[in-house]
Amino acid sequence: MNPIPSNLKSEAKKAAKILREFTEISSRNGPDVIIPAHVIAKAQGLAILSVIKAGFLVTARGGSGIVLGRLPDGRWSAPSAIGIAGLGGGFEIGIEVSDLVIILNQKRAVDAFAKGGNLTLGGNFTVAIGPIGRNLEGDVAIRSSAAVYTYCKSRGLFAGISLEGSCLIERKETNRKFYCQDIRACSILYGDVEPPAVAQELYDILDIFTEQYQKEEQRGNKRKVSRAQTKAKESQKSSPRPQRTSVNGGLGESPWEMPSIVTALHSFEGQAPGDLSFQAGDKITVTSRTNSQFDWWEGKLRGNVGIFPANYTSVSQDY
Repeated sequence: MNPIPSNLKSEAKKAAKILREFTEISSRNGPDVIIPAHVIAKAQGLAILSVIKAGFLVTARGGSGIVLGRLPDGRWSAPSAIGIAGLGGGFEIGIEVSDLVIILNQKRAVDAFAKGGNLTLGGNFTVAIGPIGRNLEGDVAIRSSAAVYTYCKSRGLFAGISLEGSCLIERKETNRKFYCQDIRACSILYGDVEPPAVAQELYDILDIFTEQYQKEEQRGNKRKVSRAQTKAKESQKSSPRPQRTSVNGGLGESPWEMPSIVTALHSFEGQAPGDLSFQAGDKITVTSRTNSQFDWWEGKLRGNVGIFPANYTSVSQDY
């Protein structure tokens, strides 16, 4: 595939191919080459390019690609054509073709692309090497404040690569030919034109990232709930369990049959959303319960409604 396509249709197809190569698990490289799903699912924009770099001591680089912006409704914008150019120095020799995926984490990074003109990587905003791997909870991407992540995949012979000082340029003529009108990058990235059908393959790949991230988030939430429940049970086991006591008041042999008010024998600090916290001595109005004092019941205290371990309480003598 030509690394420097001449039209936006070819650029969109090239971008889909590049993104797929960055994200597929290969038997040779294993899963660690994958861009995490949440990195793209949470991105405010993407730039996908091919770059040719060549030289001896003084090097030159040039290439082309597209940039997409995230619209307010969560969809991706139509693509805008961009180019990249730059000079470098140092002990470098050879020729190389590289594929780049640039993650725009912040809206201001997308705005910088939308304004057109020359945009300098490493000068207009912070640039960091993007995290790899599929670990959702431990990934540094969740905590990083970098405006831009870069991913680079190279082929050819070259020692060292750096995008510092590279300029990204709006390709106005390419956009004009494709959209059949004079249109600026800001109009494209802010949703003034509908995403074209020729880029559907790229949108399909991006949708897969969103779906994968949603599944990972659901699994993560389930693990958090499970850990909270386990912690609550362990807390119950480590605390003294109240003994059954004889209570007058016409409740029959078992004081746990039909209580409406119970008294806290021990303090309880809620471990998860929906738990009812209380202090020893508090009187709790029971709103829902089971037949066992070793279950979780639902109660109301000071206007708050939640569940609590029934074995932390006893039937109130005031009942």
